[in-house]
Amino acid sequence: MKQRLLVMNGQKLVQDEKAPGKWETVNVEKAGALKPAIYNIYLSQQADKTAAHSGVILHADKESIYQQSGRDFVQHKRSDFDKVPEIGSAKSISYNAQGKAAVAAEAPKLTRGRSM
Repeated sequence: MKQRLLVMNGQKLVQDEKAPGKWETVNVEKAGALKPAIYNIYLSQQADKTAAHSGVILHADKESIYQQSGRDFVQHKRSDFDKVPEIGSAKSISYNAQGKAAVAAEAPKLTRGRSM
């Protein structure tokens, strides 16, 4: 089943594709800190447990936690987490030797800006 998130007007709509090109809203939640966009989480790849994944936490359901890493989407198993990270927060997720997820705040990115 294809699933996407539609974030607009402070709301996050979870939508399922019922027929090709026909999306049906199945849940509406507060968007929180998520930026307005369409997030096609059905394109997500299963998390590589040997690598760290950094990015914004988009959505959590009964089985999975979805994270945007660059332009890609990563799907983590919810059972690997002790506590679900806050939706809309930027986190770095890595895995220990037992396969449990370790969540840390994402390192701030260096940007060019003017200082006075």
